[in-house]
Amino acid sequence: MRHITTNSTSTPALRGIADHSWHARAACRGLDPTTAERLFFPAPRARGDIAQAKRICATCPVKQACFDYALDTESRRGMWGGLTETERRPWHAKVAKRLDYNRVKAAFQGRDIHLSPAERDAVTRHAYTRGWTAERLAYALRLDLLWARDLMRNAAHDVADRDRYWGLTEGADLNDEEEELAPGADPEEEALDDDAATPGGVTRHVHTAALIAALRKAA
Repeated sequence: MRHITTNSTSTPALRGIADHSWHARAACRGLDPTTAERLFFPAPRARGDIAQAKRICATCPVKQACFDYALDTESRRGMWGGLTETERRPWHAKVAKRLDYNRVKAAFQGRDIHLSPAERDAVTRHAYTRGWTAERLAYALRLDLLWARDLMRNAAHDVADRDRYWGLTEGADLNDEEEELAPGADPEEEALDDDAATPGGVTRHVHTAALIAALRKAA
């Protein structure tokens, strides 16, 4: 399965899970609680209330933060970021497969970011290659120590499997496209290292150059 990844050298402007400071600038702030409940948690066929809520959201300066908060906290009910629960359903379905290296970098730097399973695994593999302990990973990701140990154990297996794939094609001729990553290089190291990252580049997370070459030989 392929993961679409994003990578940028810019500093990620991401909010932590517990950062609610955006609430103060919301267009709906100050509404009567009864009115807010009616508009932003409307009955299924209350089209007038939904339309009024969307008009408020349309001019809200923190609409994106509101939308991100709903995804990060699995808030499926109600109007968030100008979208109803039905309109947000495809986004909720896809968020578990998200792999955004801005979020990976932010979490690795200690930010309290809500990570998808794929993003959490990327952080864990990078931590393993950097020689982190399970205790340090548990602290960085706010995890139980036993869970962090399991993640590090899985990362060790993943890295060992990756190295075996690289070894299959030692000395093989690679075309220009496959030479983007040198044999033995860690694609996640390249993505997380600002000096190695290409602005706006898309990192190949699954299909490494050596694995592609090995599959071509097998064919």
